[in-house]
Amino acid sequence: MKSYLTKYRCIECGKEFDPNELHYLCDECGRDYLPGMPLKGVLEAVFNYEEIGRKWKQNPDPLLFSAVNPKFYPPLPVGNTPFFRVNIPGLKSGETASSDYTKLWIKFDGLNPSSSYKDRASQLVVADALQKGIKEIVTASTGNAACSLACLGASAGLKVVIFAPQNAPPAKLIQIQVHNAELHKVDGSYDDAFIAALEYTKIHNCMCRNTGYHPLTIDGKKSAGIEIYIQNGYKVPDWIVIPVGDGVILTGIYKAFLDLQRAGITKNLPHLLCVQAESSDAITSYWETGNYHDAENPVTIADSIKVKTPALAHWSVKALIETDGKGIRVSDAEIQEAQLELAKYTGVFAEPSSSATWAGLKKTVTKRWVNADSDIVLLITGHGLKDPGAVKL
Repeated sequence: MKSYLTKYRCIECGKEFDPNELHYLCDECGRDYLPGMPLKGVLEAVFNYEEIGRKWKQNPDPLLFSAVNPKFYPPLPVGNTPFFRVNIPGLKSGETASSDYTKLWIKFDGLNPSSSYKDRASQLVVADALQKGIKEIVTASTGNAACSLACLGASAGLKVVIFAPQNAPPAKLIQIQVHNAELHKVDGSYDDAFIAALEYTKIHNCMCRNTGYHPLTIDGKKSAGIEIYIQNGYKVPDWIVIPVGDGVILTGIYKAFLDLQRAGITKNLPHLLCVQAESSDAITSYWETGNYHDAENPVTIADSIKVKTPALAHWSVKALIETDGKGIRVSDAEIQEAQLELAKYTGVFAEPSSSATWAGLKKTVTKRWVNADSDIVLLITGHGLKDPGAVKL
């Protein structure tokens, strides 16, 4: 199956770029970008939507929306993760005293090869490198993206270089190294690691997988949205609850349903609920006030969503506005409580960042944002074994 990708397009000025060449940010809008600020001039992948829509009617295959020809995918399969209905007792919708949520689903991406959602982005970036004949990929990560790239890169025989905070969870640092990736521990935050990876890219002939910076990290994370639509009986859910740090998963899910709409397959978009840790709430604050500022001091057990400067802050807020979505903050205590409840009532052992989805949905009860009969999907992005030390029994 070929790819129906036709071009990259700047989400700000609309300038177009050849996807057969290696591009990161728009050379016009991205000119003003400086490390330590949200990305400017982000590129989106644009497809031949008319042709996809026609092919979909013949055979609704999610690979129609792949930005890289699947023949270049690494050997290790990614995606097609479980989607199943759950019942968690005691949650009331807020409509009435006795209204439980009746259509609650989990999309469990902790069962990807490296046990996280990030495999979706790494799969596409590795495929892009293989297609372009590039032998080395570098990325910054709090842990999961690094583990993912190390895993998928090893599967494809590529050199992988990682910049990660030295205080990343030990299990994740071990996972990076067991796949023989070159690990550089950064004395600082994820944002410092992001800058270090960009500097490495400048002096080495390699590809940079930094999330949001490489446009296919966004499109790779789109694939779960296409799967949700199919697994939900070819219906758009009312709400998708997403753990948010840098905003790339949020924008990826948004783009999935936008692309389905562009191809004439669906008519509406799901509401997106952006759940952030209290101290890492830059996107939620931006959505609330209309003014961007960094998270002041991101300190949370949910390392995967601990970000001071979210790369896709601007696109994330646009996604929340266009889906009539919402943003909400949760505390570490709420996350830990949610982690135990998910494990007890659904059998899913989710890492803290993923457990934030359940904590966030519970917290919407008093706000009455979500109706009792809404079709709701919790996006569980990582397995709890990624960071067992965070569990509070």
